[in-house]
Amino acid sequence: MLGMQSLSFAYQNLEEIPYTSILLHRDTLEVLDLSNNSLQESPSLLGSLDKLSTLILDCNIFTSHVKFPYMPSMTTVYINKNRIRNLPIFVEEVKKKFPNIRMLSMMNNEAAPSYFNGGTLKQYVDYRQYVISQIPGLQVLDDHKVLENERMEAAKVYRYHKSVKSQKRKGTTT
Repeated sequence: MLGMQSLSFAYQNLEEIPYTSILLHRDTLEVLDLSNNSLQESPSLLGSLDKLSTLILDCNIFTSHVKFPYMPSMTTVYINKNRIRNLPIFVEEVKKKFPNIRMLSMMNNEAAPSYFNGGTLKQYVDYRQYVISQIPGLQVLDDHKVLENERMEAAKVYRYHKSVKSQKRKGTTT
């Protein structure tokens, strides 16, 4: 049986990831769409999908504490409109488990403030700077390309914050 390169389980009212159907295509699957369901369990078994590069989890109920498997093939993750509230926890998970991620979209989550969900411009800029500083290989965040000047500013702002935090821990702030 030939495996599929793309598989969609969108709008199925799923509460659990249909691993049995998905894993039939473990050798060929590159794009998996699980959007618009009621999923909240960590997608741990997706780690056996060696070719999966795009994961679409929009409009589910994933939180900041979702645990992903280590997937070096993953380059694109859409997790818009979920329940992600703690940005540092979520970004650390993405950075650790998807070392080659190039595109991340997490619009309409509390952790991603924007005009559309009541966030200010300052909050939006800070959110972008933080994510860009933590995931240096990112090329697109949400619906905007990461610009070089934005990358430099993010590194400057968050390098300063890191050094202040480490000095505070050591008790050497002036």
